[in-house]
Amino acid sequence: MGTAATVAPHYGPVELHVITLPDSEVSAGLLSALLAQIDKGVVRLLDFVVVTKSVTGTLGIEEVDLDEFGIDGLTELAHGLTSEEDLLELGVALAPGTGALVVALELLWAAELAEQLATQDSVVIATERIPAPVVNTVMSLIDDED
Repeated sequence: MGTAATVAPHYGPVELHVITLPDSEVSAGLLSALLAQIDKGVVRLLDFVVVTKSVTGTLGIEEVDLDEFGIDGLTELAHGLTSEEDLLELGVALAPGTGALVVALELLWAAELAEQLATQDSVVIATERIPAPVVNTVMSLIDDED
């Protein structure tokens, strides 16, 4: 009898969120908002990086050590998923003296949906994200028409 093959983990869709950091620091409130979604099982943290641009234009990339925030048991599953090239491109677009948190989050609900669809020989072939401000504006316009 041969040895069992190791099966690579399957991931669901991943969203890359770029969150502004006006003072280039991850606040406790921002971290709390992310942790709430992780704790609810909505998303899984894959990567967590801070990109900064100094007032002189120097770019910095820092993989965040989650232990420094005193978070026990939370680890990044795909540290380095976001490429340095992408992070540098993002950094160039930042205003001097600011930063951004780049977070790769696996959408656990979508992974479950994809598994269920696969049992029916179906797959999601496209998705489109509509930013919340756009949805809220459109919905308020619709409400104003009523």
